[in-house]
Amino acid sequence: MLQHSAAGLDSSQRNAMLLYGLDLLDQGVTVFDAQLRLLACNQRFLDLLDFPAELGQVGTPFADYMRYNAYRGEYGPGDPEQQVAERVALALRFEPHDTERIRPDGSVLRVRGEPLPSGGFIALYTDKTQQQAYERLQQQQKADLESHVRARTAELEAANQRLREAHAANVQITAALQRSEERLRLITDTIPALIAYFDKDHIYRYANKGYSDWFGRRNEHIVGQHIEAALGSKFYAAVVSYVNEALTGKQVTYEYSMEKDDGTHIFARSTLVPEIAPDGEVLGCFVLSFDITEQKQTQSALVQAQKMEAVGQLSGGLAHDFNNMLTVVIGNLAELRRHEADNTALLSYLDPALQAAERGVALVRRLLTFARQQPLLPSAVDIGALLQDMLQLIRRSLPESIALQSQLPPAPLFAMADPHQLESAILNLVLNARDAMAEGGSLQLGASLARLSEREAAEWQLQAGDYVCIEVADTGCGMSPELLLRVFEPFFTTKRFGSGSGLGLAMVYSFARQSGGAIHVSSTPGKGTRFTLRLPHTQPAAQPAGRLNFSGKAGGRERPLTLLVEDNAEVRRVVRLQLTSLGYPVLEAESGDEAALMLENIPDIGLLLSDIVMPGTLDGRALAQLARSLLPRIRVVLMSGYDDSSQRAGSGFAKLEKPFTPAELAALLDEVMLCPPQA
Repeated sequence: MLQHSAAGLDSSQRNAMLLYGLDLLDQGVTVFDAQLRLLACNQRFLDLLDFPAELGQVGTPFADYMRYNAYRGEYGPGDPEQQVAERVALALRFEPHDTERIRPDGSVLRVRGEPLPSGGFIALYTDKTQQQAYERLQQQQKADLESHVRARTAELEAANQRLREAHAANVQITAALQRSEERLRLITDTIPALIAYFDKDHIYRYANKGYSDWFGRRNEHIVGQHIEAALGSKFYAAVVSYVNEALTGKQVTYEYSMEKDDGTHIFARSTLVPEIAPDGEVLGCFVLSFDITEQKQTQSALVQAQKMEAVGQLSGGLAHDFNNMLTVVIGNLAELRRHEADNTALLSYLDPALQAAERGVALVRRLLTFARQQPLLPSAVDIGALLQDMLQLIRRSLPESIALQSQLPPAPLFAMADPHQLESAILNLVLNARDAMAEGGSLQLGASLARLSEREAAEWQLQAGDYVCIEVADTGCGMSPELLLRVFEPFFTTKRFGSGSGLGLAMVYSFARQSGGAIHVSSTPGKGTRFTLRLPHTQPAAQPAGRLNFSGKAGGRERPLTLLVEDNAEVRRVVRLQLTSLGYPVLEAESGDEAALMLENIPDIGLLLSDIVMPGTLDGRALAQLARSLLPRIRVVLMSGYDDSSQRAGSGFAKLEKPFTPAELAALLDEVMLCPPQA
């Protein structure tokens, strides 16, 4: 009935209903498309950031909001247009983010953004001002509670003294204490804290509801019991040193963790406040604890992210150095091979060396892929051959208790994907399957070709057609329906605390979508899990005979005066030899600053071949821009062994990845020289 009713609404009515629903949210919501234009927002968003109503119009550029904020001082002192440009550039990266910002009026705003699969992003805006005020109130309540505990202790001591002096008033005082304790229990059971009390003999005398619930015990199983008997010997061994220290009269704060029955870990921070009698004797300790599990999980995820960032930075630096070294090796070996093309005995040594250098190039690219600093390079991948090459690595990754079964396609089966990213995705799935079989089992790895009908393609959110299916199945513990709904969420993991970042399957999902495919998971608790990765089927591209062409022979027409700019002397020498062998007259510079002087004073330079990453005030990109402004008809080729800015769009210059062969250099130069110069 509801479906028929909704189907009868036109687009404007549905949009109005959607906007009405968004306006009911307590959080601000915005949705921007891939060009950073507003698709939708609610009134709460405009109210939270004090935006005028006209900024709520669909199609409003993201930069308009940044500019409005910048000119009213939201981002502090500085050039407003520069502030706008920085924030637009950051948004164009479409990366997940979760930040808090203190506005000029003192309010605290949390902004959480997530990229959308089809481009663009959605952002949520939450006013955290009251929550932070509540946290400060909570701290004050903690201090008040400690003060109340001390005051209550003194009151009880005075009451005991009065009881000894006046037995006749004992009944009335006892009744008053009972009523007071009932009120205190009601209060302590309500506040979000874990509160208990144990005496000097380590016997619990009090525990509020939050305390007993956190340990999964009933109150009567704690009160009156020794700490070890109530909560177990493992817990007691972890805290007994703190308990003994607190019973000397010193306030102690510590953190501890517990493993629940389902295998997950929970964390708490406890403060032990000694109860000291007037004569100095320590009677026992009050326990004040807070659940910090979510805080610990957030810290762990941050540490994992920082580790990955450090690995990425290290990998990038190593890649730059290795590519320079491989450029020298390949260049010299290729030149030697060209001069000794008829020396069969020498070629038997040179060809394996060149092939080893080629494998080194692939290894560096894998290193950058692991560091997530290499863009996707899709190509026709023989899935059977790739899986066959991975089997040895997979077997080494599995314990003897897990049997590996593979079912590879009988004939070559090609999929369009980045081979290195695909290897990482498959290995990720295999390691997840291994972790799900702690007691051993069977792991199945297979690949096949399947055609998706229109109906099946709609279920997979793909286009109908042929797809290569890669399946990884295990006989492990399986997953519940609730876990299946969250299995591809970033930072979500069912592994033990600290055993994983929760990013592996999210990365596999992202890779599949970026490759034009999809991934699906099915699982039965206690019986196992099956991941199915679908990638677009393709036909192999025509492959040249043999391995890389190191001949250095290529066509070409014009041979202009060439300015070679490279800070590494060995690399510069090799490239100069390659250029001169191709007939290019060469001038050399070892920095952008030196090259700039030559460009200003030598108008005959017709080709600039420059490294991107160089010391000095001018890098390769800045030098190329300067050269284009000084000599509008100059051709420009930029070289890079590793440059994290090289992925930026709109450079307008040809790019040559290090290391390269003489033939690759000749072919690119011919292509550049055939293109008309940009006047």
